[in-house]
Amino acid sequence: MKEADLYLPIKSFLEQQDYEVKGEVRDCDIVAVRGTESPVVVELKLTLNLNLILQAVARLSLTDKVYIGVPKSAPLLKTKRKHVLKLLRSLGLGLITVSQSQLVDAVIEPAPYQPRKSSLRKERLLREFAQRVGDPNQGGSHTRSGLMTAYRQRAIRIATLLERNGPSKAAAIATELDEPKSRAILYRDVYGWFDRIERGIYALSPRGIKELESWKEDQD
Repeated sequence: MKEADLYLPIKSFLEQQDYEVKGEVRDCDIVAVRGTESPVVVELKLTLNLNLILQAVARLSLTDKVYIGVPKSAPLLKTKRKHVLKLLRSLGLGLITVSQSQLVDAVIEPAPYQPRKSSLRKERLLREFAQRVGDPNQGGSHTRSGLMTAYRQRAIRIATLLERNGPSKAAAIATELDEPKSRAILYRDVYGWFDRIERGIYALSPRGIKELESWKEDQD
């Protein structure tokens, strides 16, 4: 398929909606006009990439009805379709696809983007920010098997105490560290750092002994 193969199916699709359609008008691949409405602009490419998106965004200075036109089989639409559609919606761009059999589908229409806010996710974000001690993670870096979180910091404090004191009661740990969630952290043992010796008494596991030191260094 060539870019020119996208033109005729999309032109026909727009003409069926009573648009007058012309190609290559002042650097726009397709321009469609219907009465006194704002013109429709479609930018064509065989590959959906950043250059195409930037080109389409630039056309928003001409009209708010801007589409990207690509083959239905464009690789990025197959591997990251959900993310691509969300990005285009956030930019106010529409998307038209053309299949190998030249079937045209207006996947999304250009429209102003109003993201739905999630109060729960915002609350979780601010709670994690408030509970995390210091700034242990370098932004943009994802090292080892995870990042330093407020939960992991709590687990490190508990593991450090067990390393120092040996097997201890969960209640005593909670009191010494002033950490009311100690019992739950020990019981869940998310990282495999703790062994329950007997009811209510925990010790550092072999894995905890092995991993604790490196995480303590990251926290410093």
